[in-house]
Parts: sequence; structure tokens; C-alpha cells
Amino acid sequence: MPPIGETSELERINQVIAEYGNNQSALIPVLQQVQEVYHYLPEEILTYVATALNLSPATVYGVATFYAQFSLEAKGKHVVRVCDGTACHVRGSTPVLNAIRKKVGLTAGMKTTGDRQFTVETVSCLGACGLAPAVVIDDRIYGQMTPEAVSIVLDELMKEVD
Repeated sequence: MPPIGETSELERINQVIAEYGNNQSALIPVLQQVQEVYHYLPEEILTYVATALNLSPATVYGVATFYAQFSLEAKGKHVVRVCDGTACHVRGSTPVLNAIRKKVGLTAGMKTTGDRQFTVETVSCLGACGLAPAVVIDDRIYGQMTPEAVSIVLDELMKEVD
């Protein structure tokens, strides 16, 4: 993860601003690029974007908090979303979630591992009820998950980390 405000990262953000223009309509694509770089939207960078786009920090913050795709909290390299909608819940998403949290070393109340390799979230619905219980890891969906099956998937991801 790059330090906040690192020159090359600010240059990348400036390039995006130049590409989309420094007006309000550029805000969402710019925020998407910032989040791609940092895996979240750092407050300091939101202020930088507001200044660059001639917007108030409140406007930028309002957009960043309105859309669910944006996060103001640092996320891990791998984002794991566990569906807890009705179909998934009934078919065992809670034991799957517990297995994931245990495997990556998250204790109660934590969403992201200390090394920022994994963020684990629950979502209300992934739209994959026929695959229940469903898990999405880095935008790839895994259906009919069991604690054992999700452990195997995570083992593969952890090999990449090492």
C-alpha cells in the first residue's frame, strides 16, 4: 500500500483528473481511481481531490459516503464478502463466515487483518441465491460454500501472499 500522498500516486491521480477534467462530473471516476490506488478513500486525498476539482470537501465527502462502492476505511488486498441474505443464511453462511474469520485471524469487531491482506464483510445479498451460501472474493463468486471449501480457497490466496 503506497503512503498517502506519495508523489507517484498523486501524479496518477492528477493524470486521472486531467483525463476527466477538473469539474464535478469527474468526481466519481476520480474517486474510483483513488480507491483503486489506496483500497479506500483517505481523508487527506479527499481534500486534495476537492481542491483539484474546485469542489467543497463536504461535497466530495457526501459523494464518497453516499455510494456503497466507496470505503473510508482501509481495506485489505483481498476483500471477502459473505452473503447473509435469507437463502444464504438458511443454507449455512454463518459457519462459513466464522471459518473465514478464523482462517485469516480476525477477532470479534475486526474487519481487516493487521497486515491488510484480508477484509471480511457481510452483505445482505449478492444476487446469487441459487448458489447459496455464496461468497465473493476479489469480485469472483464462489457458490455452495462450506467451511471446508472456503478454507481451501483461502489457502490458495494465502500462498500468493507468502
